[in-house]
Amino acid sequence: MTDDSHDMPTSAATAAALLAFVERSPAAVAARDRTAWLTLFADDAQVADPVGARPHVGSTQIGRFYDTFVGPNQIEFEVGRDLVCGTTVIRDVTLHTRMWGGAELRVPAFLRYELSVVAGEPRSIRRLYAYWELPAMLVQLRETGPRGALAAAVLAPNLLGRQGVGGAVGFVRGLDRVGGWAKADAAGFAGALRRGDPAAAAGMLAPDAALWTGETPGSIEDVVAVALGAGWSKMIVAGRTVSMALAGPRGPAVLLLTFGSRRTGITGCRLYSATGRPRAAD
Repeated sequence: MTDDSHDMPTSAATAAALLAFVERSPAAVAARDRTAWLTLFADDAQVADPVGARPHVGSTQIGRFYDTFVGPNQIEFEVGRDLVCGTTVIRDVTLHTRMWGGAELRVPAFLRYELSVVAGEPRSIRRLYAYWELPAMLVQLRETGPRGALAAAVLAPNLLGRQGVGGAVGFVRGLDRVGGWAKADAAGFAGALRRGDPAAAAGMLAPDAALWTGETPGSIEDVVAVALGAGWSKMIVAGRTVSMALAGPRGPAVLLLTFGSRRTGITGCRLYSATGRPRAAD
């Protein structure tokens, strides 16, 4: 049994089914239902949370991820907007986390769910990428004072005990991010898209940069056509990726830019837009 073609347009019914499937994740988290949450993932799924840290691969590692970071905390998903593009769901969210000891955190994020879909029906999550800033979260934790210190005192041995030294080192890798130069370059690239200047945008790309509009490989002209006239907001730096929310004449979108070194520039560009819809409260 194989997945539906990623090049097929997403019907309204399929988009609704994909969103309903993805909604089962925060529902299981809120209910603290470990089994229900884990069964959403394919056996060989990958969870990169945050992007930049070492991914968790397969049911065993994802289960350890849940036991370390999800189960011990109260997590609420405040969703600003959903985008469905092919078999991918992008969520623009703010994560409200209450940690053990009472420390409360507010973490802006983009969540990217790549789903396995058979005959138009979602079956499992193949990949989950969570774009949020680990250093900013740690600053928030420190600013909560004694509550944050208590939460950290619990998290550290839990991380080591459940994931070992390798897992702890893999998590700390999330602190290694591209610098302010990448944010400036990302803003410049988004500005070139908004102006409809493919030459300027192409000049910021590495020679072998991979360009995608949703799940379809494309050209810089394809990316410009979608983002023309769009302004950006909510920039997040996670690992070597800068993610941005766009809004323009073609509707909402999320731009993901991957960077090499400062010299090589942008090595990957993904622009997701489709049935982006504001939540009922918007």
